[in-house]
Amino acid sequence: MPQVVTLTMNPALDIATSADAVMPTDKIRCGPPRYDPGGGGINVARVIRRLGGDALAIFPAGGAAGTALDTLLDRERLLSCRVPIAGTTRESFTVDERRSGQQYRFVLPGPKLSEEEWRACLAHLARLADGTRFIVASGSLPPGVPADFFQQVADLAKSLETRLVLDTSGDALRQIRSGAYLLKPSLRELKEWVGEDLPDEASQVAAAQSLIARGICEVMVVSLGGHGALLVSAEGAERLAPFRVPVRSAVGAGDCMVGAIVFGLMQGMDLRHAVRLGMAAGAATLMTPGTELCRREDVERLYTAD
Repeated sequence: MPQVVTLTMNPALDIATSADAVMPTDKIRCGPPRYDPGGGGINVARVIRRLGGDALAIFPAGGAAGTALDTLLDRERLLSCRVPIAGTTRESFTVDERRSGQQYRFVLPGPKLSEEEWRACLAHLARLADGTRFIVASGSLPPGVPADFFQQVADLAKSLETRLVLDTSGDALRQIRSGAYLLKPSLRELKEWVGEDLPDEASQVAAAQSLIARGICEVMVVSLGGHGALLVSAEGAERLAPFRVPVRSAVGAGDCMVGAIVFGLMQGMDLRHAVRLGMAAGAATLMTPGTELCRREDVERLYTAD
C-alpha cells in the first residue's frame, strides 16, 4: 500500500493548445492539442510518482471524458481507484496566445454527484487509506457534494490516525473546523477565509496562527505567488523566498507544490526543507508549457541550487 492516498472530487480531462490570437467571433485556428489527467489530488499523485514515490489516486468519474482520464492514468502507471458516476467528467481547456504570450483558461463545472456517489468516495477512502501516512484532499467540490465534505474527510483521517493535507478554497475551506495536519491556502484564499485585508506579513502570520490556535490545522503554508510562501505553525513562522524562473504556464503549479511537500515529508525531511522542495516543484511547473506538470530534473536542480 502506498504511503499516500489522494482524493479528487472534481477531476478533469485537461486539454491544452495554442493559437496566434484569441479573438471574439472569428474562428480560432489552434495547434495540436495536449491531453492530461487533471484535478488537484490526481496531479498531486502524479507529481509524487514523478519524484520517485508511490501514491494512490481516488476520484469519481464517468462518461467519455472519464474513460479518457483512466486511459491517461494507466499510461502513466499511476495507481488509481475510479468511483463510477452517472455524470460525465468535466473538461478544462487552456489556450496559449502566441502573439501576446497570454494564457486563457476555460474551466467547466463538474457533474452533479448524488449522495450515493459522494458517499461511495468516502467509503473507498476509508478502505484504501487505512494504514497510510497521508491523505491528500485537493481541488474543488462538484455540485451535489456538501460544503462540509472535507470536514468529513478530516474526521475520517483522524479515525484512521493518518495526516490530512488539504488544498481547497471557498466554502469547502471555510467549513473546516478541525483535524487537518497541513493546509495550503493562497494569500487570496486566506484573506477571504478570515474576512480581512492582511496588508503585511505580520497580519498574514497572525491570521494563520489564529486558525492554528483554533485547532483547524497544525501547519499552514500560505502561497504568496511571486513573493514566495509563508510557513506557519504554533511555534513560529518564516517567509521563504521564491525561486526565480521563466514563466510559461501556471497550470498545476499549486498541485505540484503540495505533491512535493508531501513527498519530502515521506522522505523524512523537516517541514522547512519539504516546503522548499514543494516550492521548487511549483517553480519547475511554471517553466513547462500548457498543462504539463513539473519535470523531476528541474525540481532537483532548483532545490539543490537553493
